[in-house]
Amino acid sequence: MAAPAISIEYPTILNLGCGNKYVQGAINLDVTGASRPDVVHNLNQRPWPFANDSFEKLLAYDVIEHLEDISATMEEIQRICRPGAIVHITVPHFSSANAFADPTHRHFFSKFSMDYFTSGHPTKFYSQARFVVRTARIQFYPTLVNKVVHRLANHYPEKYEKRWAWIFPAWFMSYELEVVK
Repeated sequence: MAAPAISIEYPTILNLGCGNKYVQGAINLDVTGASRPDVVHNLNQRPWPFANDSFEKLLAYDVIEHLEDISATMEEIQRICRPGAIVHITVPHFSSANAFADPTHRHFFSKFSMDYFTSGHPTKFYSQARFVVRTARIQFYPTLVNKVVHRLANHYPEKYEKRWAWIFPAWFMSYELEVVK
């Protein structure tokens, strides 16, 4: 049975998995009421309780790696966002010790992980979700050495992830996506 859709007039920003990062002027959603979100919902249960084309901006900071099905999650994000909506995502990079320290993490990501949801990817048939990857940045813990590594890794991401990621591990990935409909 489908969840009732919540129609959104204002605000048009959704903060998924808000935890303790409550964003003023947004609808803040979390799996538990203990974090005092505006909406309590388990994101593994679809459809999410929002109408199609509800949001102009979606924030998913440190949440997607906890979910069961990345493809279904991206399809739900596309469904509830308006055409041209901006989606900000942070997730652990596969080389990060933090990726493995949290026992609730189910997935780790690469600079190229979101490419699977673009119209130009050779395996685009695995998901109907479509986005334009506006930015995909490999982020590092701020140290003097990592300032240099950060530049090189983001300039040559394929070489970094194939050869150097385990020597100079990244901290997390940040993506800015644009919804395509």
